[in-house]
Amino acid sequence: MDRQPERENDELPSPAIISDRVLVNGVVTPLTLTAEGELRSTESGRRKSTLAKEILSFVVEGNKVRVKTLVEKGGGICCRGSAGDYARNDFVFEPLSDESRKLWSDKFHQHLVSLGRPKKLLVFVNPFGGKKTARKIFQEEVKPLFEDANIQLEIQETKYQLHAKEIVRSMDVSKYDGIVCVSGDGILVEVVNGLLEREDWKTAIKLPIGMVPAGSGNGMIKSLLEPVGLPCSATSATISIIRGRTRSLDVATISQGTTKFFSVLMLAWGLVADIDIESEKFRWMGSARFDIYGLQRIICLRQIPWTNSICASSWVRSYGQRASCSIDKEPSGSDKTLVYQGPDSKLENLDWREMKGPFVSVWLHNVPWGAENTLAAPDAKFSDGFLDLIVMKDCPKLALLSLMTS
Repeated sequence: MDRQPERENDELPSPAIISDRVLVNGVVTPLTLTAEGELRSTESGRRKSTLAKEILSFVVEGNKVRVKTLVEKGGGICCRGSAGDYARNDFVFEPLSDESRKLWSDKFHQHLVSLGRPKKLLVFVNPFGGKKTARKIFQEEVKPLFEDANIQLEIQETKYQLHAKEIVRSMDVSKYDGIVCVSGDGILVEVVNGLLEREDWKTAIKLPIGMVPAGSGNGMIKSLLEPVGLPCSATSATISIIRGRTRSLDVATISQGTTKFFSVLMLAWGLVADIDIESEKFRWMGSARFDIYGLQRIICLRQIPWTNSICASSWVRSYGQRASCSIDKEPSGSDKTLVYQGPDSKLENLDWREMKGPFVSVWLHNVPWGAENTLAAPDAKFSDGFLDLIVMKDCPKLALLSLMTS
């Protein structure tokens, strides 16, 4: 809770929905809950907390009301118990009558409901990702916050690759207000593909998906938290989920022969793909596996003889040669009504450019961060309808090493 000195030119306070005198630490103190969700007390000077941002929930304890609050470190007083970059700062007060206590409870409940926070979540925990710490992160950092926010959890540990996808394809989506992935980016991709392979995909894909960093890469959650000034931590991610913050995200449809899948983070060929795939045996090292195996791959640099056709936006039409593009027809008898088939685009009519290799690396990005420490596409946007293309045709090894270490 913030403490600030009184100022003569403060803005006019928002209207109160309840204002009463209560006991705080045995002292009769004015307490106000405003229509904008601010809880204000004059105990120990000026004290303010916001339901939408800082308050997890409330509980009646006998004659007292405990407001469970989490604030950024340094932003509150009388802190008890810390979690990452935040600290618990519960506020306890005692209404002077039973009627007042019931009124406070009703108003708190009504306002928290109006925030549209999730009530029940399906949580996937991947115990094999990164340094295999997802279970510990969930139990110690994530679960206590969800419980304090009165959010019901259905917990599912993934047991093998594509397990989350299997569950999502057949589950009853109406039972949940969202899905949470305590993992790296892989489980997120499984969940998105599972939702889009359902007969009711149009409804299913609207289910919000939250990320808690517990894997090797964590590029998606880094891309979500960094722009709003939050650290890429389990606590920051969990708080954002509790607050019910959502944003739209583009989905890319990938067709390869008769195989179709969906991508939300990135696509890579060459150096980046080699590092990602071939470093799997070092998964126990967490994100450090990318750096160590990246050094090995740069020393033994490969090039890929590849031709790249780009559907160009206006600012890249000066690159490459004009080209045409077509897509193989799907086998007759395939039922397009059952699952999402990708955008209904006439590829032949678009403005294509062709870039010929060999290439060291080709990288397509949907979001800015490829991993927690890799800002590959700083101008990438979540829902602008474009993928950012990063092409490396040739590069001296020393320059690549410098790029890696930076």
